[in-house]
Amino acid sequence: MDRPRVFIARSVPKKVEEFIAKYCDYEKWNFEEDISEEELVKNLKDMDGLLISGTQINDRILEQSPKLKVVSDISVGYDNFDLNAMRKRKVIGTNTPFVLNETVSDLVIALILSTARRVTELDSYVKEGKWNKDIGSELFGTDVNHSTLGIIGMGRIGECVARKAKFGFDMDVLYYNRNRRLDVEDKLGVRYADFDCLLRNSDFISVMVPYNRKTYHMIDYREFGMMKRSAIFINTSRGKTINEKALIDALSSRKILAAGLDVYDTEPINFKNPLLKMTNVITLPHVGSATSKTRFNMAMLAAENLVKAVLGSTVPNVVPELKDLV
Repeated sequence: MDRPRVFIARSVPKKVEEFIAKYCDYEKWNFEEDISEEELVKNLKDMDGLLISGTQINDRILEQSPKLKVVSDISVGYDNFDLNAMRKRKVIGTNTPFVLNETVSDLVIALILSTARRVTELDSYVKEGKWNKDIGSELFGTDVNHSTLGIIGMGRIGECVARKAKFGFDMDVLYYNRNRRLDVEDKLGVRYADFDCLLRNSDFISVMVPYNRKTYHMIDYREFGMMKRSAIFINTSRGKTINEKALIDALSSRKILAAGLDVYDTEPINFKNPLLKMTNVITLPHVGSATSKTRFNMAMLAAENLVKAVLGSTVPNVVPELKDLV
C-alpha cells in the first residue's frame, strides 16, 4: 500500500520530522524565507497533506492541489484559512489548541507588569546614564495588586490569565465573552460584565479573542474613548482586532496611559509606525508562544494532526467550522 505524501512548508524540530517520516513520505521547504504561493503550489500537486505555520491558504492554492486532504497549522489562530474554499474542496484544517495556554498567559501577565511598572522605559533610563538621583514622580509606575483587569475573550488562555491575575495579584477580574462562562465564575470568582461596562471600569484591558469578521476592529475610537485615562491596554490576540490608528491616537493624546502589544495590523511592524517611538508602549515581535518547549509541543501536535488525517484516523483538532467534514 502506498504511503501518504505530505509537504512540510516550514522548519520543524528533527524529532517532529522523524515522527512524520514513520508514517508518510514527505518533502520539505529548506529555505529560511517563507514559502511563496507559487512555490507552495508547485510542491502540493501530488500531496495528501500540508504542514504550515500561518501560511495563507486560499482557493487558488487548493484548486491546484487535487489530492490534498488536510492543512495542519502550527497555531491556535487560523484566520489564514479560507474556510469557504476549504469546505468547497473538502479539505480539513487543524490547529494546535491547549498546548500554549500557560505560555501565552504568562506573556500577558508579563506585559501587564512591564507596562504598569514601566520596565522597558526605566531600563533605558538607567542604560542611557540618566539615573543620577532618586527618580521623580513623573517616572512612578502603577500598582497591579488589587486593581481591576478586564478580559475580552474568556477562552482557554483568558481563563489562565484570570487565574494568575486573581490568585497571583489579587486583582478584581471582569470579563466579556460571547457566551457567559458560569463555570469560570464559580471556579475563579471572576465577574461577567457587558462590553461597555468592562471598558469603563478596568484598569487593565486585555484582548484575547480570535480574529474573524465579527472581531475586526472591535476596539476602535469609541472603545478607547470609553476607557479610563489611567487604563493600560494589552493585545496578544491579533492586530486587526483593534483599529491601530485609534490606538495611536488614544496613546498620543493620553486618552489612555499605556499599551503592551505583541501583535500589529501589519507584521513585521513597519519601522515608521508611530508606536515604535512611544515610551508608553511596549512592542514585542509576536512571541506569545515563543518558548522552546511550547513551540516543540505545538509542532508535534500539528504533526500528529497531519498524520492522523492522511491515515484516515480520528483527528482531534479539526477547527470548529470544518468539523462536519470528518
